[in-house]
Amino acid sequence: MDSIPDHRKRCTYSVAEIIMAGLCLSLFKMGSRNNADNLINNRFESNYLNCFGLRLPIQDTVNDFLCGLDPRELESFKRILVGKLLEKKVFDKWKYDGRHLVAIDGTGINSFDKEPFPGCPYKRSKTGKVTYSCHVLEAKLVCVNGFCISLATEWLNNSEDLSGKQDCELKAFKRLSEKLKRDYPRLPLIVCADALYPNQNFFQICQHYGWRFILTFKEGTLKSLWSDIDDLRPLLIKEQSVEKIVSKDPKKGWLNQNCFYINGLLYRKKEYNWLEYKQGYQNEVPDRFVYLTDIPLDKSNIWKVATLGRLRWTIENQGFNTQKNQGYEVGHKYSRKNFWAMRNYYQLTQIGHLINQLTEKLQKVKVLLSESGQSWKLLFIDMLASMRKEYIDTTEIESEILKYKQLRYT
Repeated sequence: MDSIPDHRKRCTYSVAEIIMAGLCLSLFKMGSRNNADNLINNRFESNYLNCFGLRLPIQDTVNDFLCGLDPRELESFKRILVGKLLEKKVFDKWKYDGRHLVAIDGTGINSFDKEPFPGCPYKRSKTGKVTYSCHVLEAKLVCVNGFCISLATEWLNNSEDLSGKQDCELKAFKRLSEKLKRDYPRLPLIVCADALYPNQNFFQICQHYGWRFILTFKEGTLKSLWSDIDDLRPLLIKEQSVEKIVSKDPKKGWLNQNCFYINGLLYRKKEYNWLEYKQGYQNEVPDRFVYLTDIPLDKSNIWKVATLGRLRWTIENQGFNTQKNQGYEVGHKYSRKNFWAMRNYYQLTQIGHLINQLTEKLQKVKVLLSESGQSWKLLFIDMLASMRKEYIDTTEIESEILKYKQLRYT
């Protein structure tokens, strides 16, 4: 952290001390700058110094620093942390065919009635009301066990028309893909995205970078493709469909799953593959999921590809929803008037969430939590209480760390 450039003329705290204090908002799920300052007492500062070897500045000092810090510095810091995890093959057990799954999606972060900073994006309602808002497009590495790790972020800017969200996200994806390829040039990917993305530009970007993709595919999108699918669907034979009975519910009966697929569909001289997945109990209308992919399909991989397609929801559930509603408060206006600071707080949230996930998904920690009957929410409350009231002996921490020769994730 101390390698991040220092733009200040006079320094009371080091860059590492300021960045770590900003990270604490997420690590301890403090919710706001004011709440953080109110929670911190002398005992907390003493324990914090023992644990991290750093002093703890007030949050106004952190905000002043982040207002002048180029957001690319913290993005680079995040990339280094994620790069170390990839280098150590932490996520390799959840690869498919040697590739990591990356979900792409956008979300709104803040909205304002007045322009918070020059050039803030805005949209105008039918009544003429102007609402200013900050939107991001995220690329997150997702895994079956629930990992949702931010790889790259692209902020939507006011050169684009926010009233047409589709155009906005698709233009931002081009910039995001360039950043993703630049930051992780040799990382083999499967890109997973919603029904907004099946279009020629998206296909060309993935082909250019050597990425595979699995896209949600709604009827009416790419009409020529759907016309071919509708013609071929009645001709599907047993070799192109799979059915299995998963489990039985005492009230609902058997849970059935069905998969249908078609390979080699032509669209603008390129071949694509179609997959339909249905799941439901007897005598109920099944849930239906349809995907378009460039991964060749057969009976040996059809269930796996369908599972990967459904993992797109991880970026919304374990990603955006967790950061908005489970203590990280990513939508909170940590800085109201400075766009650089807003972006820096957002990146600190991504880093803090990453660090907490690495703890929460440890096999040993899950077992200990299960045995104690304690939830993660209560654990964070206890952790803050311990930092505020108890004396934390660093020798105990060091002895515990020595027990963890290898960290295992489930």
